[in-house]
Amino acid sequence: MTHTPTIWINAGETSGDLHGQLLVQALRDQCPDARFLGMAGPAMREEGVEAMLCTEALSVMGFTEVLAQLPRIMGLLRTLESQLATSRPDVVVVIDAPDFHFRVARIAQRLGIPVVYYISPKLWAWREGRVAFLRRHVDRLISILPFEVEFYARHGLSIDYVGHPLLDSIRTPRIMNVHRHDNRIGILPGSRKREITSLLPIFSRAAALLAVRYPDLEFVLPVAPGMDRELITSCWVSKTPVTLVESSSRYELMRSCRAIMAASGTATLETALLEVPTAVAYRFSPLTYLLGRMLVKVPFISLPNLILGEPVFPDFLQHDANPAALAAAVAQWIENTPSRARVLDQLGTLPSLLGNGGATARAAKIVLDTMHRP
Repeated sequence: MTHTPTIWINAGETSGDLHGQLLVQALRDQCPDARFLGMAGPAMREEGVEAMLCTEALSVMGFTEVLAQLPRIMGLLRTLESQLATSRPDVVVVIDAPDFHFRVARIAQRLGIPVVYYISPKLWAWREGRVAFLRRHVDRLISILPFEVEFYARHGLSIDYVGHPLLDSIRTPRIMNVHRHDNRIGILPGSRKREITSLLPIFSRAAALLAVRYPDLEFVLPVAPGMDRELITSCWVSKTPVTLVESSSRYELMRSCRAIMAASGTATLETALLEVPTAVAYRFSPLTYLLGRMLVKVPFISLPNLILGEPVFPDFLQHDANPAALAAAVAQWIENTPSRARVLDQLGTLPSLLGNGGATARAAKIVLDTMHRP
């Protein structure tokens, strides 16, 4: 190539933004003169990605939640198509978020731009028929979960398994050697407004129940970039105090905890790799939950359980996500119980299942190979 390589990276949510930041770092190592632009959140912007659109504009989840925001989402897609047509990047990388990124992939293909789908969509959970879309519209499909390889092979689609990128950023000596606080409980209510408003009041009441039994406990909550502190404060409804901590030391803080209450999502894999027992919860809108019951085909809601194939972290979904249940789950790990030892033994097997590091560098090579392909 005689011109400056241009790589468009599209992140549709906070976890995708963090994965995008790591990918940009790896791409810059392998292609120092590349220019990066796309749909970026705080982490990618900090890494120097030119934000043609902001990830925060799309942070919604669930059927009814997406429907309510549909006009705004369609407006984002029109803007994105115009930006792609003007900038003509050498490759488009979309990260997870299939409901939005399938449309982005179609737009890019129509413009003749190769597409890499990084962090393959979770079609094994529901809507298997969408594999046909990936076959038609995506040049390379990159997986970070080991069990996806067999799923896609069953559907006649090759996939590049690179391992999980969180291993490189989480399992460092500095983080894993952090001092544990036996009385510290972490609170991870998610990053979306609806997650915070539905889960944080429950977590706060569970904290109050735990504090009655264990008065010396302290509760800490890392605040991610873009999270509304006032919203967090208003949703912490119990009188038990919680300390809000800036997320620059998020992993160190999580590693220091005795146990954690977390919203289902990437955070549960983070806590698993940090070897912190975690009670996992999620609540959807009633319609989203009803549709999910009919369509979703996975036995667990948390990634560690899916990877390990057993309920290592207790899952609490919808009405089961209540203060008493969460408090009881966390209470079994505060002392040195057989239950705690069993969870820690199971979590110790995760790194070898997830590639033992180097995932992002492998993904970056695939992106560059796709970009240089005629």
